[in-house]
Amino acid sequence: MTSSVVVLDYGSGNTRSAVRALERAGATVTLTADRTQAMDADGLVVPGVGAFASCVQGVRAVKGHEVIGRRLAGGRPVLGICVGMQILFEHGVEHGVDTPGLDEWPGVVERLDAPVVPHMGWNTVDVPAGTTLFAGVEDERFYFVHSYGVRDWTLRTHGRTREPLVTWSTHGGDRFVAAVENGPLCATQFHPEKSGDAGAALLKNWVDAL
Repeated sequence: MTSSVVVLDYGSGNTRSAVRALERAGATVTLTADRTQAMDADGLVVPGVGAFASCVQGVRAVKGHEVIGRRLAGGRPVLGICVGMQILFEHGVEHGVDTPGLDEWPGVVERLDAPVVPHMGWNTVDVPAGTTLFAGVEDERFYFVHSYGVRDWTLRTHGRTREPLVTWSTHGGDRFVAAVENGPLCATQFHPEKSGDAGAALLKNWVDAL
C-alpha cells in the first residue's frame, strides 16, 4: 500500500520540488495546511527556506507546531528539511535577534563560523553507524544552501531511550549538524529534493520506513 505524505503548506518556498521528489520516492503526496490531513497522513514533511523567525511564525500561524507535537507524541513520523530542521531546535539567532523555535530538541541555530557564508553547494556528510535514513548513500554528497546551522548537539538520553543518530558536515572548518534521526522525528539541513540520486534514495528510505 502506498504511504501518504503531507507537505506542510505554511508559505515556505521549496514545497513544489519537495512534493515532486516525495512522489518519485513512492508516496502519495498532498500539499496542505489542513490540520486533519496533516495529522492523518503516514508522514509529515516540514520544509523551510529563508529566515528562521519567518518560518517559525508561518508554522505557528497554521498551528503546525501543535500538529508536529501531537504526531510525535503518538510516534508518527515527521521530517524537517533545511530551515524546517532548524526550527525544531530550541531557538535561533539571526542578525542579533533571538527567536524561540519549536523546542523539540535543545540547541541554538546560529551563523556558521566560516570564511565564506552562505554554505552553498555539494558536500559530504559524516554518517553514524546504524542509520536508516542514509542506508546505501553514506558516502554520497548532498546539496546545501544555508548560512546558519546547529554547531553543538546537546541532547543526551543517558541510556533511558535510544540516543539520536546525528550526522555532521563541515564547511570552511566549521562543523555543524547535517541530519538527525530521533525516533519518529528526522531532519536534514541539506535539501534531499535537490540532491540528485543520493537525495532521492534518502527520501525513499524515509518513505519506505513509514
